[in-house]
Amino acid sequence: MTPSARSVRDGDEVRGGVLAFIAYFLWGFMPLYFLTLTPTGPWEVVSWRIILSLAFCAVLLTVTRTWAKLWAILRTPRLVLWTIVAGLLIYVNWQVFLISTLTGHVIEGSLGYFINPIVTVLLGVLVLGERLRIAQWVAIGISVLAVIVIVVGYGDFPWIALTLAASFGAYGLVKKQIGPSVDAISGLTLESLWLLPVAVVQLIVVAATTGLTMGQAGPGHAALLLLAGAVTATPLLFFAAGARRAPLTVIGLLQFVAPILQFITGAWIMGEPMPLERWIGFGLVWLALVVLMADTLRHARRSRVGDAVIAS
Repeated sequence: MTPSARSVRDGDEVRGGVLAFIAYFLWGFMPLYFLTLTPTGPWEVVSWRIILSLAFCAVLLTVTRTWAKLWAILRTPRLVLWTIVAGLLIYVNWQVFLISTLTGHVIEGSLGYFINPIVTVLLGVLVLGERLRIAQWVAIGISVLAVIVIVVGYGDFPWIALTLAASFGAYGLVKKQIGPSVDAISGLTLESLWLLPVAVVQLIVVAATTGLTMGQAGPGHAALLLLAGAVTATPLLFFAAGARRAPLTVIGLLQFVAPILQFITGAWIMGEPMPLERWIGFGLVWLALVVLMADTLRHARRSRVGDAVIAS
C-alpha cells in the first residue's frame, strides 16, 4: 500500500470512529430525551416511535432516492424474514428500554448495555458454533457472578438488564446474518413497517384506558413527541456510516460510551439508588469487560502481525 493510500485509509477510519462516537453519545443521553416526554407512558412513546420512525425513513428514502434498494429487499423472501425478526427484537428492546427509563430504572438499563458484549460472545457460541478463548470464558463467568451478586445482595432479579442485553445482542446477530444486503435506512424502514400494526393496537389500547397524551400536554410536548422518529433514526444512521469505516476493535471500545453516559444519567442526574451490592455487581461486570476487551485487542494485534508476515 502506498503512503497516500494508507493516509486516505487512516483518515477514513478516523472519520468512522468520530461518526460512531457521535452515535453512541446520542444513545447515551437518549433517556433524558424520553424523560422530557412525561406524562406520556412507555407504551404510547414506543407506538409513536415506530410510526414516526417509519415516516422519517420514508422521507429519507425519498430524499436519497433509494426506494429501489427497498423494493429489491422486498423481492428477496429471506431478507424479508430477517427484517421481520429484527423488527420484533428491536420492539422488545425499545419497549423494555422505555419502561426502564420512565419508571426510574435507568441504571439497570445501562447494566443491560454493559452486559451486551458478553451476551454477543455467548450467542456466537450457542448460535454460530464459535469457539471461545479462555479469557472470553473468564469474562462470561465473571458476568454470571455479577448477576448472582445483584440478585442475592440487592434482592431483585435484573430482568430489565438481561432482556435489553439479550434482545439487542440477538438483534446484532440478525444484522450480521443480513450483512450488507440491507442498508440502514431500508432496514429501519422495514422493521418499523412490520411493527406498524403493533403500534396501532397499542395506541388504541392506551386511548381506551389511560388516554393518549399527544396534543394534550401543550405544543412544546407535542413537538418533542413528534421528534421521536428523528431521534430514533439519527444515531442509527451515524452508526451505520461509522461502522463501515472504523475497525471493529474501535467500534468495540466505543460501544461503552452509551452505557457509561446512561449510568451517569441514572446515578448522578436522576439520583437512582446505588447500594453496595449494586456497586459490587457493576464492578464485576466492568472487570469482565476489561478482560474481554484486553483479549479482543490482543487477538486483533496478533491477527495484524500474522497478516503482515503473510503479506511480506
